[in-house]
Amino acid sequence: MSAKKIVECVVNYSEGRDEDKISRITGPFRETPDCHLVNVEADKDYNRVVVTVMGEPEAVKKAVIASVGIARDEIDMTRHEGQHPRMGATDVIPFIPIRNMTMEECVLLAQEVGRHIADAYDIPVFLYEKAASKAERENLATVRKGQFEGMAQKLQDPQWQPDFGRPEIHPTAGVTAVGARMPLVAYNIDLDTTDITIANNIAKVIRHSGGGFRYIKAGGVEIAQRGITQVTMNITDYTKVSIYRVFETVKMEARRYGVTVLGSEIIGLVPMEALMDTAAYYLGLYGFNASKVIENNLAE
Repeated sequence: MSAKKIVECVVNYSEGRDEDKISRITGPFRETPDCHLVNVEADKDYNRVVVTVMGEPEAVKKAVIASVGIARDEIDMTRHEGQHPRMGATDVIPFIPIRNMTMEECVLLAQEVGRHIADAYDIPVFLYEKAASKAERENLATVRKGQFEGMAQKLQDPQWQPDFGRPEIHPTAGVTAVGARMPLVAYNIDLDTTDITIANNIAKVIRHSGGGFRYIKAGGVEIAQRGITQVTMNITDYTKVSIYRVFETVKMEARRYGVTVLGSEIIGLVPMEALMDTAAYYLGLYGFNASKVIENNLAE
């Protein structure tokens, strides 16, 4: 008997405030056999929900496609406001190999889903990260530059024709990015200041494009409801850049502005190895590894 394949998909939707809409959008993930809804994390300030699912590739594919159709009908991007960059109702769909899956298989899955979204829902699709058709499309931030409001004009540029669909933005659902990547850590650090300039300055210091860590993408975000700002980031390779290293660097940079780091949060799921590395650092553990974690010694 062949080993079961497991793929993860972390879908980002541009709705973080209406619980009823979120429930309808995530319905296919609860209802599709062999597809498991493992996490739903909504943020009202970002007006965004991050949904993590795992399961057999065909089941996840079916559920994702159905959910995108619901999001198209439920979310009107012409009325959307939020702190997080976005270009579509279903903004980003990355496929991640978890068990008995290759990156090449995830790329094929991204291509199949992207083509179906364009054909069935008339939503233009860009492929990004490992599935990118061009080098300049690997970076999601580059693909999403201009956001929903500037995407209609961007699609008219011959260099930015969508990978699937017509070069016309869907009037209410916008544009979707579908890709394949390795697991990353979505990580936010809270700053005790309302000055977004400070958050932006710190983000620039730590991200790769600003001369910082090679595997960090970061920006500053104002969280008005809480009276704070955040340095929000993706750690795209946690084996090369540890969470603790980024956290300590942000604390160090914040001190130059007389600002305190209040805490931090992880969005969605995180690999155990990333947390073990950080625990070992702060506790000063010698020889700590995965074999010392109880759950890793349990038989499946």
